[in-house]
Amino acid sequence: MKAEAGLGLSNGIDLLAEHLGGRALLCSDDFFAEMGNLLKPGRGVFIADKYTERGKWMDGWESRRKREEGHDWCILRLGVPGVISVLDIDTNHFLGNHPSFASVEACYAPDAAEDAASLEALTWEPMLSPVSLQRGSQNLFSTYYSKPVTHLKLHIYPDGGVARFRAYGRPTPLWKPTEDDKRYPLQEGEVDLAAMRNGGEGLLCSDMFFGTMSNLIAPGRARVMGEGWETRRSRRPGYDWIIVKLGAIGKISFVVVDTNHFKGNYPESFSLHGIHAPQLGITDLQNNEEMPWQEVLSRRKLQAHHEHMFRDELQAKGEFSHIKLKIYPDGGVSRLRVYGHR
Repeated sequence: MKAEAGLGLSNGIDLLAEHLGGRALLCSDDFFAEMGNLLKPGRGVFIADKYTERGKWMDGWESRRKREEGHDWCILRLGVPGVISVLDIDTNHFLGNHPSFASVEACYAPDAAEDAASLEALTWEPMLSPVSLQRGSQNLFSTYYSKPVTHLKLHIYPDGGVARFRAYGRPTPLWKPTEDDKRYPLQEGEVDLAAMRNGGEGLLCSDMFFGTMSNLIAPGRARVMGEGWETRRSRRPGYDWIIVKLGAIGKISFVVVDTNHFKGNYPESFSLHGIHAPQLGITDLQNNEEMPWQEVLSRRKLQAHHEHMFRDELQAKGEFSHIKLKIYPDGGVSRLRVYGHR
């Protein structure tokens, strides 16, 4: 079923996103443009006079013109397993060379190896029946596949180019330690309750002019300043803030506030607060100052380009369903980690 434009943004996060760890693993052919481009940020660019030794350079996945029976396909692994509600098969800049049709299959195989033989042996189920594609467009489709997914197989008929492939949905956390977690002195059973990969969600913030709020709970350390959450220069009294819904209700025991890459624009200080209100939605949280937030960390100084870790300093520990980070008066924070026990 064709979805209305923009639906993906209100139906979760892009579980295939490269910055979440999404990867293109295997394809039938990517002669003109590599399959890994499918997961890159943005909708792709077009450079009129750029060519390679194989032909026109294109910012997407593009197979050669098929001269035999069959069609092309690409297997991708989600960065975060989850239930997908919206697919975006974006043919941006592919005008005379886009596929006429596409379909998508899904499987759940969290422990699958990534060699060609293992991937070709996966058992696939239909997620999206063959649909027609418009050229140079975001082709958005609702799905009614209710099972968790780890891998997708994009089929294009018969060949051609797709700029980007997005799979919007809600994470199904594995609650297993990741490379992120191994960097910290964690205790037994502690998990990152706020992490995007574990279902954490940036709900509201006072401002995100320079960097979106979802960056704050993305995996890995930010590679550049633009991969953090940053507000504009405030010209008013007070502070900026962000509210994150935790992926699971839990008690907080260890917090990391990372100002990586923020050197002349990091906040002077911060404080952290929590609330147990799992039934509240975004509209309920609009007037959040009137709510009974508990102080997890009282206001304290921040340093430039530095990972700040707190354990013994924690005051209230929950149970909490949401946390609120206040930064004084404004600026940028690259990552927030909120470890605890579910």
